[in-house]
Amino acid sequence: MEAYLDNSATTRVLDSVKDLMVTIMTEDYGNPSSMHRKGMEAERYVREARENIARTLKVQDKEIIFTSGGTESNNMALIGGAMANKRAGNHIITTRIEHASVYNPLAFLESQGFSVTYLDVDRKGHISLSDLQEALRPETILVSIMYVNNEIGAVEPVEEIGRIVKAYRPSILFHVDAIQAYGKYEIRPKKQNIDLLSVSGHKIHGPKGVGFLYLNEKAKVRPLLFGGGQQRDMRSGTENVPGAAGLGLAAKEMYTGFSDRIRKMTELKDYFIDRVSELEGITVNSEKGLESAPQIISVSFQGVRGEVLLHALEDRDIYVSSGSACSSNHPAISGTLKAVGVKKDLLDSTIRFSLGIYNTKEQLDYTVDVLKELLPVLRRYQRG
Repeated sequence: MEAYLDNSATTRVLDSVKDLMVTIMTEDYGNPSSMHRKGMEAERYVREARENIARTLKVQDKEIIFTSGGTESNNMALIGGAMANKRAGNHIITTRIEHASVYNPLAFLESQGFSVTYLDVDRKGHISLSDLQEALRPETILVSIMYVNNEIGAVEPVEEIGRIVKAYRPSILFHVDAIQAYGKYEIRPKKQNIDLLSVSGHKIHGPKGVGFLYLNEKAKVRPLLFGGGQQRDMRSGTENVPGAAGLGLAAKEMYTGFSDRIRKMTELKDYFIDRVSELEGITVNSEKGLESAPQIISVSFQGVRGEVLLHALEDRDIYVSSGSACSSNHPAISGTLKAVGVKKDLLDSTIRFSLGIYNTKEQLDYTVDVLKELLPVLRRYQRG
């Protein structure tokens, strides 16, 4: 049996998305900026994708900017937002559990003279709203807080954060990295006071290499790419038509039958937590139920290095992650695990299991059975 449990790294593309993209690449392959019929067909695909996505968020079509993925969306929001508003101030607020595609743009901004406040989190991975309130100051221009943490699944109180930020000063930009949240939550940027929202296609059974940034029409953001003026001058360059169309269709599919799908995924997650908790020497770092995202389960295994366990599971056709897949080529101790107080001897012994729409209870049972078999052997080997 194969059990792919690394859906927070990437997902299998939906068959409907694949078929649409093949049609566009082989038949309707025009440039959407061209004036002839093939160009108009291509432009229609991009427009329909934008409409599909906007409908899932209850926002305007023109507020959706297609990008190359979550990293570019985060960079555009943070660097573009900070540079466009630097006359109003130089202070940014974020958390200690953000993704590298947020941390590294913020490090760049610090090198350019901006000041960044990093909010601590509790053992469940949640920020303190009072800490946020205290961190706001007259020169604050941007707040960036992720919706769902990519390692442990902690869900931040986004709506309350947006309310606090806008009550302090409406002109402060509120950016949300929703890369692990979109498709798992009904997100309403207007209601939640979100100005900028980052999403990646390959986390929702869409293609790699495409994402979008929701950009509130009133938000001031400087573009990072300059050229032919596509996408309201915000992101020049010929649009990735098959990618955008595939993302738009995946978004539509993920929000069709949404409640039932998320309920089933949550039930699978809770079931897996109960089953894996039967094992000796384990610590579950993710909460059950609504306290945490429905797809992410972080588990620490006493006496076994995460990378060793990952490859042992791989040998049995079980695929997991030992951290953020985007950082897997630069291994380091997780800042998120440190921030939530995971014990020092468990920091490099943690595995992330993440669910998708194709996972079954049988796959989870198989995974637990294999863990029961492997853990005693690996622990003896490590002690030796």
